Amino acid sequence: MIYLNEQFKDAWKGKNPFEEVEKIDGKVFRSVKMRKTLQFEQFGKSFFIKIHRGVGWKEIFKNFAMLKKPVLGAQNEWEAIAKLEALNVDTMKSVAYGQTGKNPAFIHSFIVTEDLTDTESLEDFCRDWASKPPSLELKNALIDKLAWVSRQLHTNGVNHRDYYICHFLLDISNGRENIDPKSIKASLIDLHRAQIRNKTPRRWVVKDVAGLWFSAMDLGLRKRDLYRFMKIYSDKSLKEIFNTELKFWADVNQTAHKLYQKDLRRRQRDNS
Repeated sequence: MIYLNEQFKDAWKGKNPFEEVEKIDGKVFRSVKMRKTLQFEQFGKSFFIKIHRGVGWKEIFKNFAMLKKPVLGAQNEWEAIAKLEALNVDTMKSVAYGQTGKNPAFIHSFIVTEDLTDTESLEDFCRDWASKPPSLELKNALIDKLAWVSRQLHTNGVNHRDYYICHFLLDISNGRENIDPKSIKASLIDLHRAQIRNKTPRRWVVKDVAGLWFSAMDLGLRKRDLYRFMKIYSDKSLKEIFNTELKFWADVNQTAHKLYQKDLRRRQRDNS
């Protein structure tokens, strides 16, 4: 399958897109044996491309042994972007995509997305909240946005698998100090491991929500902030949540704290 927007269709007319993507030069963000991610300039714009050259049978068998569905190429991200767009969840815009090959271990694929310029990850934007709290209006707006996005994903069969605040890019085109709480735009990225089903299994929902909570633990959030998220995410009153979902939220909290302790040990090792 090949999809090219009008600009790439004209630029690669009469050429093999799979050969053209291998010629692209730019700033490399990740390069491993079978996958490369880089930023490049074309048509006066900035883009990101992810090139997959197959994962190999060893990786496929390893994932199956761990009861995980292997990510074979760019198709996963292509489909996830389309799903999020259908759900009105802010995300990347794909402008080119291609996949070729029948052997699942050696599929050659790529996806090109527009660079989300004038953005900042929520991890960086919120980093100093514990010592320099934001306005209540802005904090509530961001909590509401993340709770709504999380609900949209999980009630529509999507789970992210790397669901941390660093993977939300906040639009700061009007300046960090001029963000309008009434029109927050935070785009969810890094969708190559996302899963789409008719219904999201509970364990993956717990993993996603726990990941989000873990990544926000150092931001100085209070119980009322967590309760606000819970009410919007569950679309229930606190009374209903405590009566019907206490086990779920206890599992989320336990998983998040395990992630935090694991990350703390890693940071201590790195600093020793």
